[in-house]
Amino acid sequence: RLRSARGGSRREDHQALGKGVRLNLGKVAILALGSHEERHGPALPPDTDAKLASHVASEAAKRTGARFIGVLYSSYELPGIDTGRHQSLDQVFEELRRTLLDAKRALGIGAAVLVNGHGGNEPLRERLPALEKELSMPIVFNNTLIEIEGPHAATGELSMAAVIGIADVSKIAEQTDFERHPEVGFIGLKEARRRYAWAERQAREVEKVGLRIDKFLGEKLLECAIVDVVNDVREIIRE
Repeated sequence: RLRSARGGSRREDHQALGKGVRLNLGKVAILALGSHEERHGPALPPDTDAKLASHVASEAAKRTGARFIGVLYSSYELPGIDTGRHQSLDQVFEELRRTLLDAKRALGIGAAVLVNGHGGNEPLRERLPALEKELSMPIVFNNTLIEIEGPHAATGELSMAAVIGIADVSKIAEQTDFERHPEVGFIGLKEARRRYAWAERQAREVEKVGLRIDKFLGEKLLECAIVDVVNDVREIIRE
């Protein structure tokens, strides 16, 4: 089930990259990927993605004994989506490369799990096989947060943010003012809705059912994401 950056099974990757040596849990890094300057409506901070990914990554590190090595500063966004300030894919890749190389040199890191909290970062996955080869290090791209959270800045993200204490519940009514905050659900992002079928589906979902904060849902979503990262860590250390 593990999502290898190289395709195929992670065990095959270990044989190729790790030379069949069992990794100690303390030699596995967990690194969060998010965005720091992205509009999420008035009820959520601009670094919501980074904070959610960091929460999941650090909790998975606590449960497994793997090393939480922080969060990238840079992030990428897909063409046609204007939600804030992002960097080029080359910049994100280079920051990731430097971070993992520094962790390998300083901490002896031999494998990494990337916890992605920003959908725009997904194209980075395509560049990971070359980085795995360069660093002789298995790298897993965990995209569970993106896969389960639903529309941008809507119920799923709001609920998880409320659980970790970063949502402003007093502004939930303002969050539904889509003219002032077109990024919420991507409802007002006309170009994105034209370009991406998934963006159109998510926008229509929010238009139809609205949004809310549901802490029970938020707890379930976070736990699902954390458990998935824990499983990635456990699988990556197998021979």
